[in-house]
Amino acid sequence: MTGLILVMVLSSAALHPLREFYIKGDATPEGVTLAVNIWFLLLAGLHVLVTDMDPWAALKVWPLMAISGLGLLFFYWCIVAALRSGDLSIYYPITRSSPLFVVVVGFLFLGHTYSLMMLVGIALVLLGAFLLQYQPGMRVFSEPRNLALAFLAMCSHGIITLADAEAMQHVEPSEFMFLLYVFAVPLMAVVLPINRPAARTLYVHLFVGWIITPFRFAIAGITAYASYYLILTVFQMGANVAAVSAVRQVSIPMSVFMGCLIYKEARMTARLAWSILLAIGVAIIVMAK
Repeated sequence: MTGLILVMVLSSAALHPLREFYIKGDATPEGVTLAVNIWFLLLAGLHVLVTDMDPWAALKVWPLMAISGLGLLFFYWCIVAALRSGDLSIYYPITRSSPLFVVVVGFLFLGHTYSLMMLVGIALVLLGAFLLQYQPGMRVFSEPRNLALAFLAMCSHGIITLADAEAMQHVEPSEFMFLLYVFAVPLMAVVLPINRPAARTLYVHLFVGWIITPFRFAIAGITAYASYYLILTVFQMGANVAAVSAVRQVSIPMSVFMGCLIYKEARMTARLAWSILLAIGVAIIVMAK
C-alpha cells in the first residue's frame, strides 16, 4: 500500500463516523438520516450528469438494487433507534463489524470453511462487542434492546455489502448509487418518521433542520459521501481490498473518542481498549479470507 493510498484510506476512516456522530447528537435524528441520503442522491446525480453516464443503466441489476435498498432502510432504522438512547462509543463499533456477518453467512449457507486465524478474529469481535456494552455491577447485557438493534444494523450492512459488491461487477458506482437513492429517499421519508413524537409535525421532524442546522445536515451527508468515494477511488487505483478494509477499522476507536470526548460518554479508557480489540478482530477476519 503506497503512502498516498494509506492517507486516502485513513481520511475515509476519519470521515466515516461523522454520519453517526451527527445522527446521535441531533434532536431530529431521522431528519439527519434523510439528509445524508438526499446528499448521496444529489452528489451521485451530479457525478452521473457531469460524466455523461446513463442514469438508468443500473436497472439491469435491479434485484441487487432492491436488496441493497431494503437493507439500507432497515440499517438506518436500526441505527437511529439504537443511537436515540444508546452511546455512540458502544454501538458504532458493533455496527461496523459487518465482515463478521459475511463470514457467518458463508459458513452457514455457502459451505465455507475457515482457518484458525479467522476463528480468532471472530472471537475477538464477539468479545470486544460484549465488553463494550458491559458495565460492571450491572446485568450481563446492560442495554439488550440497543445491542440487538446494533447487531441487526451490522447484519443489514453485511447484506448491503454483498449486494453492492455483486452489482459493482456490472455497473458504475455512481450510476448504481443515483438510481438506488432515487427510490430509497422517498421510502425513507415514509419509514423513518413512523415513531416520531405525536406533537411533532412531519415537516419539523424531517426538514426543519435544513433551516435551523443546515451545516450539520450538509456536513453529515457530504462527509459520508466523501468517505465512500475515497474508498472507491483507492480500489480503482489498484489497492488491495483486504488491506484497505483492515486499515479502515481505525474508524472504530475514532468513534469512541468522539462519543466520550464530545458527548461525555462514560468509561473512555475501557471502551477504547475494547473497541481496539474489536477492530483488530474485524481486521483479522478481513485479512484471513
